[in-house]
Amino acid sequence: MISVVADAAYLVAAVVSAPLWMRKKRSGWQERFGKLAPLPTPSPGRRRLLIHAVSVGEVNLIRALVDRLASEADLVIATTTDTGAARARELYADKAHLVRYPLDASWCVRRFLDAVRPDAVALVELELWPNFASACRARAIPLAIINGRLSDRSAGRYRAARPILGRHFRDLAFVAAQDQTYAQRFIAAGAQPQRVHAIGSMKWDAAQTIDQVSGADELARQLGIDRSRPLIVAGSTAPDEHALLRDATPEGVQLLCAPRRPEWFDDAARDLPGCVRRSERRSGAGAPSPTGRYLLDTIGELRKAYALADVAVVGRSFGELFGSDPMEPAALGKPVIIGPSVADFRTVVETMRHDDAIIQTTREQLPQALAQLIRDDSDRHARGARALACVLKHKGSTERHAALILETLGAPR
Repeated sequence: MISVVADAAYLVAAVVSAPLWMRKKRSGWQERFGKLAPLPTPSPGRRRLLIHAVSVGEVNLIRALVDRLASEADLVIATTTDTGAARARELYADKAHLVRYPLDASWCVRRFLDAVRPDAVALVELELWPNFASACRARAIPLAIINGRLSDRSAGRYRAARPILGRHFRDLAFVAAQDQTYAQRFIAAGAQPQRVHAIGSMKWDAAQTIDQVSGADELARQLGIDRSRPLIVAGSTAPDEHALLRDATPEGVQLLCAPRRPEWFDDAARDLPGCVRRSERRSGAGAPSPTGRYLLDTIGELRKAYALADVAVVGRSFGELFGSDPMEPAALGKPVIIGPSVADFRTVVETMRHDDAIIQTTREQLPQALAQLIRDDSDRHARGARALACVLKHKGSTERHAALILETLGAPR
């Protein structure tokens, strides 16, 4: 009965929202409808784990976990977005089966599970869909949430929907929450308290702490970045931030912006007049931008850009969105600035603030914060060192996640 109601609701939603989603180019529609060739049977004694990672952020997040589990389980990684699928191919083509996660219509889910045949499913951060959860329950497939988080705005919605979705939370094999606040929110949504564990965020482990990032020097050379001049790298930026960053950048300092979404690239270029676009310089050595502005309008190169930064600014945090991940530049020992809107990364930002490892500021104060860091070499280097130390201090959640997953799979540890 629940599947019938959910299918009807999805059909109505699809019709109403058709003008919006039909304008967006998406691939993998056959797999989205659950049509994929059956995966080969795992080797004797190996259990199959399906990990659902929605997009690029979640795909990057599970890197250490995949490395940890690849020798002990037959891994399948399902992604939703095109960018997530592309990133999964880059990272995991030789370590896991790669598929697209199905739409939550009951017939799509049924065909998908028939083809994949997982022994357990781990959902990264949340993504608990009713038909998928019901199908896993009917097939006795343990379903768990890893690196779980429930944002402020989501928690209220899930509490209100508890009469409908509470059973799905209650049936979860476990919830590995990032912190105690998130753990309590999962319990309020219906998860069984004894199955909810606050074991930290795998994002700390996913943030790679190395001295040299492969390809960073080549990126600088092709773009024409002047290595003798300071460079501010603003990552995962939103449309309302590019003009702000342009105006806040001190005179004589270079600025590289990396918008979060491809559909924001052209608007960013208009807000950064005279910028050099990465998409137009993919080989050879380029001349420096006369304006000192650069636009990273490609996917998967933000880490290279952060490696070049003297100061990193984390975007989607100075407007009405909910922040982006500050750990990657911190793990590279960069001084990090973020705005006030960080609902999606509140715990991480609070942890970094506690260790004096990040500067949180407002739109109005951003010019002053940037000018101070650019002007004071010793302060800039000290803040970068504290950011790296904070990341190193909080690593270790991946191993705790692996233990819970292997216990659920029934695999040897």
